[in-house]
Amino acid sequence: MNVYIKEDQIITKNLVPGKKVYGELLLEEDEVEYRIWNPSRSKLAAAYLNGLENLNIPIDSTILYLGASTGTTVSHISDIVSDGLIYAVEFSAVSMRKLVRLSETRSNIAPILSDATKPKNYIDLVEKVDFVYCDVAQPNQTKAFMDNVNLFLKEDSLGMIMIKSRSIDVNQKPQKIFKQEEKKLKEKGFSIVEKIKLEPYEKDHIGFLVKKSF
Repeated sequence: MNVYIKEDQIITKNLVPGKKVYGELLLEEDEVEYRIWNPSRSKLAAAYLNGLENLNIPIDSTILYLGASTGTTVSHISDIVSDGLIYAVEFSAVSMRKLVRLSETRSNIAPILSDATKPKNYIDLVEKVDFVYCDVAQPNQTKAFMDNVNLFLKEDSLGMIMIKSRSIDVNQKPQKIFKQEEKKLKEKGFSIVEKIKLEPYEKDHIGFLVKKSF
């Protein structure tokens, strides 16, 4: 996998040498260029630095990314799946413009302007995938994740959802929200492979790495 953790830094091998995406630092070792992955701007980077162990993404993976935003995390996954493809779903037209520009230099990114809570709207655009990643900060984010997994994820494959407690209910304690969302996943046949808090990089967030029993 084209991702490496060195001390307190996480880096990915730059798919497009010489080009930055969001002002990140570049470094070179043995004539190979790497991008430093900022955990304060990427929940997946934060999860890896906090000890995420069971997510190994092969370089030829096909991925469905829900809530792609402007492409910060997408760009690092693009480094990782250098021989694969990322379907990057984003609802905001403003963010999509930046995502489209990113895809012009990174051909393994396929931007999709759509609502992740309505996966049937893009069912003709997305094939079966090896991994579903969800970072959709909405009250119904867990349902959106499960609906997409049920439609697009291959059997015996993993998915990951990043839960932001304040997006679900600002009046409830984060720990209560996390337990509530975990229960929803389990009730629908998802097993929790790993769960990981994102502090100090993201407050009141948790990541669930899951497998679905189809």
